[in-house]
Amino acid sequence: MKDIYMDHASTTIILPEVWEVMDKCGRVAYGNPSTLYNYGIQSKKIVNQSRRIIANAVGAKPEEIFFCSGGSEADNWALKGTILFSGNKKKHIITTKIEHSAVLNTCKYLEERGFNVTYLDVDKHGKISLDRLKSSLREDTCLVSIIFANNEIGTIQPIKEIGQICKENNIYFHVDAVQAVGHVPINVNELNISMLSMSAHKFHGPKGIGALYIREGTKIDSLIHGGSQERGKRAGTENVMAIAGMAKALELGIDNMHENNFKTLKVRNYIVNQISEKIDRVRFNGFGDNYIAGIISVSFEGVDGSILAYLLSEDCIYVSTSSACNSNSIEPSHVLMAIGSSYDIARGTIRISVNETNTIDEAKYAVDNLKHHIDELRNNSKRNRSMARV
Repeated sequence: MKDIYMDHASTTIILPEVWEVMDKCGRVAYGNPSTLYNYGIQSKKIVNQSRRIIANAVGAKPEEIFFCSGGSEADNWALKGTILFSGNKKKHIITTKIEHSAVLNTCKYLEERGFNVTYLDVDKHGKISLDRLKSSLREDTCLVSIIFANNEIGTIQPIKEIGQICKENNIYFHVDAVQAVGHVPINVNELNISMLSMSAHKFHGPKGIGALYIREGTKIDSLIHGGSQERGKRAGTENVMAIAGMAKALELGIDNMHENNFKTLKVRNYIVNQISEKIDRVRFNGFGDNYIAGIISVSFEGVDGSILAYLLSEDCIYVSTSSACNSNSIEPSHVLMAIGSSYDIARGTIRISVNETNTIDEAKYAVDNLKHHIDELRNNSKRNRSMARV
């Protein structure tokens, strides 16, 4: 059997059309975009065109899109940039307990420097309470930062309602949309979003390139100081090839969104149904009424998720235990603990994330091997307990 890649929430394969654009860009537009001769001018045109494509994809103006290295930098920039600009006037941030580590660790950094952070609880599906959000607002609240779609359990937050609350209270609203951009429709104006983070490698683009949407009029400091690139807000020579690749990947994602989601849901539903039918003592995490199509977080009683993921990799089936950014941690997933999972449930969890490139045949093979390994692990555990009593 060929390799079966089911870890698309971690990263996605670069599409051939994207490689083609990047290759051409590298051959004909290798000049520094800040220079005034032909090669530089050609590069600048590509950057500007890419900016327009990405802006159109999220309903923004081109001048509101700022390129950066990816989602983590965009998150850091949004939080540090706005709160540091406000100085001692507004020192309060509201976020959730299930944010990506790029947001949570940035909040911890800011707390150590005297700023205040409120971490909202979530329900068993991973949703926040809008009433709790409203009651957490303070006169010195500068920013609300809430993930669009959770990277471990796939839950989509009520972004439009949150955006309206922030607008009514004149508070900046940052959205980590790394798992959502290119997969669900997003219009920053309709959702009243002030800042939005995105990363190309989550929608079939290259790694190391992303963008932060910053609504015109938002007061924000620069994260990287230096030259005048990105209108003086983010210094550093632009990665023209990667920017062009990001734009092409997002363009393809927007154009094929409906078809891609249809294919993804077909495979996802097959996996969920087959696991439910063939394996007992199973719990699916975060299954609410609104979620990203391709993410399945599933816990198996009496099984170590890291061992299970390793055994599947031996069969050339690739899944993860949680977010790739936290895969080396021995601590249970903060997301699973926040939705009420026990330590043992969190320990027995894997994340299967599929997309339109996966097939039903791959899904069948994956579930069959999954059942085999779970049966073996549970039987071995039972034998070990029996021997221990002898």
